[in-house]
Amino acid sequence: MRRRRTDLPSPDLLDIALAVGSFGLFTLPVLIRGSGHSPAATVVVFGAAVAVPLVVRRAAPVPVLITVSSVLVVAALTDVGFTVFHSNAGPALAIAVLTVADRLPRAVSLRVGVAAVGLVTAAELIAMQLHPATGQNAIQLVLAIPAWLVGYAFGSRRQAERRLRMEEEERAREAERRVRAEERVRVSADVHDIVSHTLSMIAVRSGVARMVLEQRPGEALVALAAIETASRSALDELRAVLQSLRDAPEDLVRTGGPLAAGPTVDRRTLAHIRSLVDDLREDGHPITLSLTTDAGAPPAVEESAYRVVQEALTNVVRHAGRATTSVEVERGPEGLDVTVVNDVPVAGTFKAGRGSGNGLAGMRDRVSLYDGAVEAGPRRNGGYAVRVHFPLPPATRPEPGDRTGRRRRG
Repeated sequence: MRRRRTDLPSPDLLDIALAVGSFGLFTLPVLIRGSGHSPAATVVVFGAAVAVPLVVRRAAPVPVLITVSSVLVVAALTDVGFTVFHSNAGPALAIAVLTVADRLPRAVSLRVGVAAVGLVTAAELIAMQLHPATGQNAIQLVLAIPAWLVGYAFGSRRQAERRLRMEEEERAREAERRVRAEERVRVSADVHDIVSHTLSMIAVRSGVARMVLEQRPGEALVALAAIETASRSALDELRAVLQSLRDAPEDLVRTGGPLAAGPTVDRRTLAHIRSLVDDLREDGHPITLSLTTDAGAPPAVEESAYRVVQEALTNVVRHAGRATTSVEVERGPEGLDVTVVNDVPVAGTFKAGRGSGNGLAGMRDRVSLYDGAVEAGPRRNGGYAVRVHFPLPPATRPEPGDRTGRRRRG
């Protein structure tokens, strides 16, 4: 059976010890020595009446203060002495006032505390006139004022700690929302790049197959086989991306972002750029490749760099046809740089018309996850250039003296 939650704290050993100590140290000696001027039964009742409520002081601070104050008022006016000191001085009222100041808002604790202590002080002043031989005084006021200040200090500190915890929890929730949003951006960009690149390749190869089907059926079969391979590869990539979306969120939230994420799927790396370029070369696209062989970037950055190249080459195929293109992936001292530049589009080659711009927008969103920068636009002498920079953390930067890494041209 589920326990019912409550905001009221249960009595603990400290509260019990305070109650027992108050009675044992200040009332019990009166009974043992018989030094009181009131009957023993009355001493026990009054002593217990101010001590026992302290057990539940944190659960009900105001009722406890009212009870303790009422007992002290009655004791003062009836001239009952139940402690070893004049005016029944003891810790009960101070503890009750401290608890009110600790547990309640300042304005409320001030009103309640002033009312209770003022009533007790007034009763003591009246008792000094009614029972001058007892030697009563207004010591309760002197004890209550520092008790309220100490309680207010404790309460302020606890409220500050509670606000700090709430702020930390809110920051944690915001970080979780940010990480999940970044993961959605990454997945949507992956899906766009995979589908866009594959459909562009299918469009090109199906066009080739249609043109050579009757005269050169062998080439048509090769083009159809390439379409089948590209389709299967795209399906595998989509499954991997969707699997990462199912597996990664908790790991991403725990590690704090995509750079630390590593879902157990076959992710694209810089090495896959070579096969991407080789496939396009087989279709007749003149592409040169300069690829750093020891980039050493985090897996998520390598995958994003691959997607950047994939999207840039897809745009080349769609909008520039078989224009001469260069791809350069290089690690420098500040991070990983990706550059894709194509010459003026070749007349008469395949073009898909003006694009929607979603690819470049997705590229910028993807790179922004790693605080990177994207420059994309037409060149002065014609053609188009895409330049992307991924800053790398110190652990993945090259050693001093190795400023570019080894480059391999293809």
